[in-house]
Amino acid sequence: MVRVLLALDDDLAQAKAQVAAIEDMVETADGAEVFILHVFEKNPEGASVHQVEAVREAKKRLEAAGVTVELLEASGDPGEEILERAKEQDVDQICVSGRKRSPAGKALFGSVTQDVILGTNRPVLVCGSSEE
Repeated sequence: MVRVLLALDDDLAQAKAQVAAIEDMVETADGAEVFILHVFEKNPEGASVHQVEAVREAKKRLEAAGVTVELLEASGDPGEEILERAKEQDVDQICVSGRKRSPAGKALFGSVTQDVILGTNRPVLVCGSSEE
């Protein structure tokens, strides 16, 4: 069984691209468990992971593909929280989103993505938007 931490923000197109990549991966796996994590940097209203459209859509699609899904939420620095949850859940892989960048910016990943890649020994899958 493959265990994946799927880190999602509010971007629905990004979430769809990440889910598509995971669906492709789990087709060949003998079972899959995906932990969907949304990190609230600031959450004064007390929102829940269940209120994030990208999370709801990802959960629905993954469960339809036969994947076991658990929702996680955290508050704070996204890079640190992603790394902490990956460790806690002992996942095999972390899936994060990439952002479309200017030609000069393409040489570097976004700060959260870069923090995750450099902060773990686990494989990190970086996905672009499905609308690119």
